[in-house]
Amino acid sequence: MRPRWGLLESGRAANVWKGSRARFLDQVLGPHFEEMCRQFVLLYDDFFEELPCEIGAGVVVDPVRHEQIQIDVAVFAPAMPGERKRVLSLGEVKWGKTMRPGHVARLRRARDLLDAKGYDVRDTVLACYSGAGFDGALAGESDVRRVGVDELYG
Repeated sequence: MRPRWGLLESGRAANVWKGSRARFLDQVLGPHFEEMCRQFVLLYDDFFEELPCEIGAGVVVDPVRHEQIQIDVAVFAPAMPGERKRVLSLGEVKWGKTMRPGHVARLRRARDLLDAKGYDVRDTVLACYSGAGFDGALAGESDVRRVGVDELYG
């Protein structure tokens, strides 16, 4: 906000906010909401049948499509000697956007890529966390967990 102080002090806060809102949502509110979703998974006892060992965020590289798939909530089971590392969940977080089938398709692609890399993804839950809601097409996605603000704050 430092470059905008003059405008703020001159009483043009509404104009400053209009020009800064999108950046605030992307750079402040979005990352904060992502962290809240990771904390929710950690603290919500019934989200998985077992306690997760690692919760974080990361990137899955798609060498075929030459892209990176951002995973906002990655959840792993405790490591078992001699077994593949199990991925409990892969999640996408959007604060101000409605979650759509395209978000789920990216998560499915990431799951397939992790499977090819040797991770155990047979029970991986795909999760969509949204502050703005979900497209009606996601209602038929039986392998997708939808988490909205009511569940996060409930």
